[in-house]
Amino acid sequence: MVRPSLAASALTVVVLTKNEETRLARCVAAIPVAYPVVVVDSGSLDGTLAVARAAGCVVAENPWPGFAAQRNFALEACGIVSPWVLFVDADEVYPPAFFAWFEGGARFRDDFDVATVASRLVFKWVELRYAPGYPFYHPRLVRRGRARFVPSYSGHGETVAAGARLISVDIPYRHYFYDGDLAAWMHKHIGLAMQEAFVSAAPEGHLTARARLTLIFCRLPLRSVARFLYHFLVRGGFRDGRAGLDYALMYAWYESTKALIRAAGRPPGILRP
Repeated sequence: MVRPSLAASALTVVVLTKNEETRLARCVAAIPVAYPVVVVDSGSLDGTLAVARAAGCVVAENPWPGFAAQRNFALEACGIVSPWVLFVDADEVYPPAFFAWFEGGARFRDDFDVATVASRLVFKWVELRYAPGYPFYHPRLVRRGRARFVPSYSGHGETVAAGARLISVDIPYRHYFYDGDLAAWMHKHIGLAMQEAFVSAAPEGHLTARARLTLIFCRLPLRSVARFLYHFLVRGGFRDGRAGLDYALMYAWYESTKALIRAAGRPPGILRP
C-alpha cells in the first residue's frame, strides 16, 4: 500500500507498538490512505515491523522511555511536519466518521490544541456499554508544537501538559482491549499496575477520567472490592451480562495487584506493558 509522504498531509497518524503483529493490520486498515502512518516501535520480537512496512507505514524505533516520552519522541524526532498528529493504539479502530469530522472543518480550527476522543471497549468481540463507565475520553488528536505529554503513572501516560486547550469529540473509536487471552492481558496489566501502584498525587496537566479514577481508588480501603462494585453495580456492568461481570472481576484483580506491589515497597521503573 502506498501512503503519502510525511510532508504531504495535514494529519499524520502515530501508532506506538511492541509485539502487535496480530492487531496492527486491522488498526492501519481503518486509517484512510490519504494520511501517512508512523509506527514507533519499542523492540518488537514478532512480525510487527514487517506488518507495518507492508501496510505502507513509516517505521521508527526507539527503546521504551515511558508512554509520555514515547509520544513526545514521535512528535519531535520522527520527521513529522503536519500540523496535526493523531495517536492510535494498535488495538484500536477509528471510524470513518472521525476522519470526516476532521476534514469537515476541525483541521482548520484554531480554538483547540488537543481533542480528547471517546472510546468504546470491546470485550471478546462484545462492545461493553455500561461496565467501564462511559464516557471515557482520551487525548489523541494534538496540534504539533502546541501540546506535549507529561509523565504520569496513570492512564497510559495520557496527561497533556497544562496550557493546552482541550475539546471533547463524541465520535467513539473501538478499543479491542481483550481478545480472550487472559494470560497476556494479566501480563500487560502487571506492568501497568507497577506504574500506578505508587500514585500519590496528580501530575501537573490535564488528567483523563481514567487517571482521576486511579487517584480515587488508590486511596480507598478495600480498593479491589470497591473497584468491583463500581463497575458492576454503580456503572451498571450487570447490564452487559457475563462480559460485564468478567470485566468487573478483572479490574478488581488489577486493584489487588497494585495493592500487593505497593505492599512490597518497590517503586516502579519504566516498563513497557
